[in-house]
Parts: sequence; structure tokens; C-alpha cells
Amino acid sequence: MSNRAVLEVIALDEEDAVAAQTGGADRLELVTDMAADGLTPSRTGFAAIRAAVDIPLRVMLRLTDGFSAGGPGGTDALVARAAELREAGADEFVLGFLTADGEPDLVAVERLITVLDGCRWTFHRAIDRAADRDRLRKALADLPGLDTYLTAGAAGGVDDGLATLEAEAARTGEPGYEPQILVGGGLRLDHLPGLRAAGLNAFHIGGAARPQGWAAPLSADAVRTWRAAVDA
Repeated sequence: MSNRAVLEVIALDEEDAVAAQTGGADRLELVTDMAADGLTPSRTGFAAIRAAVDIPLRVMLRLTDGFSAGGPGGTDALVARAAELREAGADEFVLGFLTADGEPDLVAVERLITVLDGCRWTFHRAIDRAADRDRLRKALADLPGLDTYLTAGAAGGVDDGLATLEAEAARTGEPGYEPQILVGGGLRLDHLPGLRAAGLNAFHIGGAARPQGWAAPLSADAVRTWRAAVDA
């Protein structure tokens, strides 16, 4: 990947993936079941997408809606799915789990990253539901492979989180703030100039790449529009 700003796009299948790459996406987040806000794709689904495109793929590790790993049984199932995906060639992932009191679920996260064995991964928008964002970052700071936080800055989305995103961008390089901030969650084109001016250089879109909704195909033209805006 070049030094230009990163544009990551959600893909559900190989048709999405091809359209996103054609439109200029740098990386894809692979999920299924957006009615549950994005769950882990199947091994065969991953393999089909991997064969269709040559850009990096980050595979979601989440089996139920929300930010709970589901206790020991849920974590066992996640570990098994992660192992299957690793065997199929997946080498980048997206995950993130909280306890009932909003603290990072280190037991679940550490079990998963053991299976990932050094792969790069994103801690997703669970950070926007955390009891204390700074404490979460510092708790995860030494975990291998963590290179990105996907965040809107607030649970309600980018509109609510702009000040937090700008403040965290200003702390880049501090302990817990080394991973790249990938802005996503209600992100709009009109947010980009201010975010770029604040030093943010990685952006994540899902519905914005689907003007006709999630039931319609991903639009390469919509991705092109975002590519041009991100690069402006």
C-alpha cells in the first residue's frame, strides 16, 4: 500500500470486492450479515473474494451482533473460525470485544490473537462503546499485530465524535496511540476536509458505497467519488 490516504470499503462478496477495487479502494473489510452489523464470513466466501481481487483483505471476527465475545463458548467458536480462516490464507483481521462494564475483554482478544500468530488486525468500533477510551488503548497497547482502530469517535457516529477524533489524532505516537485511526461510522464526504486537516488519513465506508442500499450491488462509481475526495 502506498503512502496515500487509506480508503477501506466493506465487501460482502466477490462482486462487491471487484467493484470496490475498481473504484480505487486500498483495502476491504470482509463481513456477512449487515443486519447484524457485520459478522464473520465463511471460509469459502473469503476464498472466493481472495481469488477475485489482489488488494488487502481484513476479515471480521464476530459471530453475534454487539460487542460481546459470548463468554468462553463464544470465544471457543471465534477461535475455531479464526483458525479456519488462517488455514484458508486470511492474514489480516478485524475484532474487538468488551466486557459487560465496557472494559476491553482481554481474555477473548488475547485468545484470538494467539491464533492469528502475528497477523495485523484492527480493533473495531467497540472502542466507541468503551467505558474509557484512553484506558482501553493503554490496555491493548502491547498486543502484537494491532495496527488500527476503526472509530467514529463516539457511539453516535462521526458527527458526535469529531472533537474526539481530532484530539486522538493529535496524540499519535504516544503510548496506546501508535495504531492508525481509521475513521468510520456515519462518515460523510463533507467530514473529510476537516478530518484531513487534523491529520487523519484513513477512512472506512460501508453504506456510502451503496447509494441504493445494502440490498443493491456496491457501486464502483461511489467508491471513485470517495477515492477522489480522500485524495483531494
